[in-house]
Amino acid sequence: MREIHERDLEFLSIGAAILGTGGGGDPLIGKLMAQSAIREEGPVILLDPEEVGDDMFVLPASMMGAPTVMIEKIPAGDEALHAFRAAEQRLGRRADATCPSESGGVNSMIPFVVAARARIPVIDGDGMGRAFPELQMETFHVYGLSGTPAILADEHGSIVMIDANDHYRLEWLARGVTIRMGGHAHIVDYPMSGADFKRTAVRGTISMGIAVGEAVKSAPRRGIHPVEAIAEATQQTIYGRAVRLFEGKVVDVVRRTEAGFAVGQAVLSGIGTDVGRVMEVRFQNENLAAILDGKVVASVPDLITLVDSETGFAITTERIRYGQRAVVIGIPTPEIMRTKEALDVWGPRAFGLQMDFVPLEVTYRSYYLQYGVPKEKEKYLR
Repeated sequence: MREIHERDLEFLSIGAAILGTGGGGDPLIGKLMAQSAIREEGPVILLDPEEVGDDMFVLPASMMGAPTVMIEKIPAGDEALHAFRAAEQRLGRRADATCPSESGGVNSMIPFVVAARARIPVIDGDGMGRAFPELQMETFHVYGLSGTPAILADEHGSIVMIDANDHYRLEWLARGVTIRMGGHAHIVDYPMSGADFKRTAVRGTISMGIAVGEAVKSAPRRGIHPVEAIAEATQQTIYGRAVRLFEGKVVDVVRRTEAGFAVGQAVLSGIGTDVGRVMEVRFQNENLAAILDGKVVASVPDLITLVDSETGFAITTERIRYGQRAVVIGIPTPEIMRTKEALDVWGPRAFGLQMDFVPLEVTYRSYYLQYGVPKEKEKYLR
C-alpha cells in the first residue's frame, strides 16, 4: 500500500505511455485530469494485489476510442465518474476499488480521477499489461470474466448501458456508441471480485509505470541515456529487460481514423549505427509489429514503443510526425499474456497480420543471455 500524489502521476504519465506501445490516449491530458482530482480531493491509495480482499467489488475505468480525436476533443473530466456511478446503480453495490483496463497514457490515469472523486483505492494491475485497441483484448476476457454490463458516458452527460452475449459483440456495440459520442467515450466494464482480479490481472503495472517514468526523468542527472534507463527499470519486473530495436528518423507516416481506430504505419530511416537500414512500424491505435529491412523483429503482444531519441519520452501513434528522431524499443510481455488462449485474442493474426508471434527473448537471444530473463522465461534461452 502506498499513497499516490501529484508527483507520482508525473512519473506515471511518462512510464505508462512507454508501456502503452503508442496507444492508451494522450498522457498529458490524462495526467492533468488526475492531478486536478488529487489536488482537490487528496492522495489516492494504491493497493498491492495481495492486499485486496477476495470479496472486494472492483470496477475498472477507462477511455475508449481513437486517440487522434482526443487531441482536439478534450474530455470534460467527469465522464468516468458518471459511468462509474451508473454501473454501481445498475449492479446494486458500491465499488470498493477501481483499476485500469490497460497500461497507457490516459488509461493509466482515469482510475485515479475516479478514485480521488469516489474516495476509493486503485489496485496495482490491469487487464492488458500494455494497451490494446479492443475490449475483448483483456486478460479479464481471456481468463473467463464477464465484461457486462458495460457503461459508457460522454461529456454531455449521456449514459449508454450495454448487455451483450459475448465480448466481441460488446466491442462492436461499444465501438459504435463511441463513434456516435464523437470518437471517444469513458467506459466502466468487467465488474469483478477481488479474487477475480488476483486471478486474471497483469500485476504491478502501475508501480512499474511509475518506476519507468522516474528512471527516464532522472536519466540526465545520472548521466545515462533514457533508453538505458528504461532497460534498467524493466530488468527486475515480470516483463524483463527492454531491448533497443532501432534508431532512426521518421520519413513517412500513413495514418487514418477507421471504424473508431487510428490505423496506419510509420517508416523510419536508420541513423547512427542503423544507417542504411529501414524499419516499418504498423499500428492500430497501438504499435503492432516492427519490421526491420523486411524482417519482423517484434510483434504483439510484446511491447513496441517509439521514444524520443533525446528525452526517452514515448511518441504516441497520434503524434508521430515526419522528421522526428526516435528509438524503437521492445519490452517482453509477462507469461500470463503469452498463453495459447491469450495469443488467440491478441496475437498478430488477431489483427490480420500474416505472421506468428515470436518472443523477443528468442529473436534477441544473445542480448537476453547477457542480461538474463525472469525465471519463468528461462525456457526461451535453452
